[in-house]
Amino acid sequence: MKFQIEDVTVYFPYDHIYPEQYSYMIELKRALDAKGHCLLEMPTGTGKTIALLSLITSYSLSKPQSPIKLIYCTRTVHEMEKTLAELKLLHNYQIKHLGPQARILAIGLSSRKNLCVNPTVLAAENRDSVDAGCRKLTASWVRAMAAENPNVSTCQFFENYEKAASAAVLPPGVYTLQDLRAFGKEKGWCPYFLARHMVQFANVVVYSYQYLLDPKVAGIISKEMQKESVVVFDEAHNIDNVCIEALSVSVRRQTLEGATRNLNRISQEIDRFKATDASRLRAEYNRLVEGLALRGNLPITDNWLSNPALPDDILKEAVPGNIRRAEHFLHVLRRLVQYLRGRLETENVEKESPVGFVASITSHAGIDQKTLKFCYDRLHSLMLTLEITDTDEFLHIQTICDFATLVGTYGRGFSIIIEPFDERMPHIPDPVLQLSCHDASLAIKPVFDRFQSVVITSGTLSPIDLYPRLLNFHPVVSRSFTMSLTRDCICPMVLTRGSDQLPVSTKFDMRSDPGVVRNYGKLLLEMVSVVPDGIVCFFVSYSYMDGIINTWNDTGILKEIMQHKLVFIETQDVVETTLALDNYRRACDCGRGAVFFSVARGKVAEGIDFDRHYGRLVIMFGVPFQYTLSKILLARLEYLRDTFQIKEGDFLTFDALRQAAQCVGRVIRSKADYGMMIFADKRYSRHDKRSKLPSWILSHLKDANLNLSTDMALHIAREFLRKMAQPYDKTGGSGRKTLLSQEDLEKMGDGSMQEMLY
Repeated sequence: MKFQIEDVTVYFPYDHIYPEQYSYMIELKRALDAKGHCLLEMPTGTGKTIALLSLITSYSLSKPQSPIKLIYCTRTVHEMEKTLAELKLLHNYQIKHLGPQARILAIGLSSRKNLCVNPTVLAAENRDSVDAGCRKLTASWVRAMAAENPNVSTCQFFENYEKAASAAVLPPGVYTLQDLRAFGKEKGWCPYFLARHMVQFANVVVYSYQYLLDPKVAGIISKEMQKESVVVFDEAHNIDNVCIEALSVSVRRQTLEGATRNLNRISQEIDRFKATDASRLRAEYNRLVEGLALRGNLPITDNWLSNPALPDDILKEAVPGNIRRAEHFLHVLRRLVQYLRGRLETENVEKESPVGFVASITSHAGIDQKTLKFCYDRLHSLMLTLEITDTDEFLHIQTICDFATLVGTYGRGFSIIIEPFDERMPHIPDPVLQLSCHDASLAIKPVFDRFQSVVITSGTLSPIDLYPRLLNFHPVVSRSFTMSLTRDCICPMVLTRGSDQLPVSTKFDMRSDPGVVRNYGKLLLEMVSVVPDGIVCFFVSYSYMDGIINTWNDTGILKEIMQHKLVFIETQDVVETTLALDNYRRACDCGRGAVFFSVARGKVAEGIDFDRHYGRLVIMFGVPFQYTLSKILLARLEYLRDTFQIKEGDFLTFDALRQAAQCVGRVIRSKADYGMMIFADKRYSRHDKRSKLPSWILSHLKDANLNLSTDMALHIAREFLRKMAQPYDKTGGSGRKTLLSQEDLEKMGDGSMQEMLY
């Protein structure tokens, strides 16, 4: 269908549109017109992705003189593939209506591991080894050697891509990672470098958050993006944590031992070069005297990671004299490693600000702030001069230089925390020194400053007013949408006590109480006997899940559950969990029914959908607070309180409830779906906790379901399931339209439909 929103003709590839998709597009268009940033919360399963894609591409088509580029960031490769598949559908629809002028180029960009087609490189097991394997075949000096000596192996795909030179382009179209690999194999060109090259010409680019938020990667991949771009962060409820991880570094004993090995190897390489090719080292020295800026445009294959600090923070000045010569730089790094090793020998937990830490390095190791600031770039330059290709061997020394640069660049928003052991296992010494970033706005600020519109969207952004404070920006539009439904297909309940009227909670003083554990077991046992197909249970942590399952096993509750349904458990091993999920789905498909035990903040809670019969009920056992004694968390809370005036309690509750909402939101993935959600903890009945859940869940939470015991919840579940079994009209015949056709939208122009919507 196609319809008008003010001056834009929107092409939408389906025959019907949900009212919330329509309102979502209107708000999105307002933000694009204002060239500002926006925050939009839209319930899961209401077609957020297609609404975003169709509005932004149609907007770009309606303004051909100044087309905007769409940069769409997803969290996982799976989400990226889903987005590109939707875009393919939309693109075909637009071409059908508009002809060739609607053609666009859309590509997904991922790591070499997902795009490489060279079988020898792909044989490596992890991402760093694949990167290094690629570099061994494509670095400029390897190719120069290969030109003289035919026995040196290079990558055929890359050589063909280079030979094709300016002819190596992608024809317009939408390319998933699979399509890129197929195209590369057919033409004999390297898909990874082709995609990297085409990113600057593409109308739509889909890639991971890190490519924009992690300065090391963004400095290489995203620096060519034009200002007239719209950046979309999808599923962005955890965006503050992504920003913080991008600028945090932790150093352990293994890191320091590895760094020492790296330094010895570099020192041998320097001696070798001095003997054979001293002029290279001299040329590098002269270049550094004039400033790093003159490193010039490196060949695309040599470009490694960019500086971890943000580029404007390091002015293009000359490198300090004491690290210009390679040997001197090595001495500085050795002193730094030695100093860090001494700091790790501590018995107590220590916390310091970067300023204090730098002062201490200066007095003990004689390395000043400016020198620290240049460590990363200087290491990069040295590794290029020494022609080192197996970069995966040098990760440790990179970590150290990364740490040094960040400490030398930022004075506030960070803490350095040294812990002699993990608090949960105090008898095992495992000292770790962490530079932890507390200010999420540091990593995302360049994105807000550089691009004209940034859209942050997800199913759980409540309370929506906290995000602008955490990320320190001013949205022109911030709005939360509810779900328009023809029937109440979501049934949230708050269970506060067991059938023996004892309160249930995972509060620290109550969680190991046998009464609570028994009541939780009885709740699950009652539910497996009435709910068909799949049930998903979320616990607050792995240790709590292990403890409670052991107790259920000893008391025979687990055996009784197994008589009704099979039980599968998420572990910290990815392969085991994937296998468990596959078998869980098979058990649901064949009618045996299954229960899946999982952990909030785990892999499953973040990315796996339990739609249709795979999830008819989700039970959230407890409130998933973070581990509140963690030193890093305490330092961050203190920073948020002092800088943004966000109270500790508010932030912790907000964080726990967005995780809880994320867990229970897995159950409903479309409007024809139905499912129940049980929040099993007495704390959910308090208004200050409950009110932080997203509005689309709250609007279905009836007052009668707020303070239930197990037997009452069971009664409600039976009623709900009976009601859901009745046939219903999908378009909503009872006055409230939940599917709008093209005619409905045209009528809306006259204002006659407005009252049906709201």
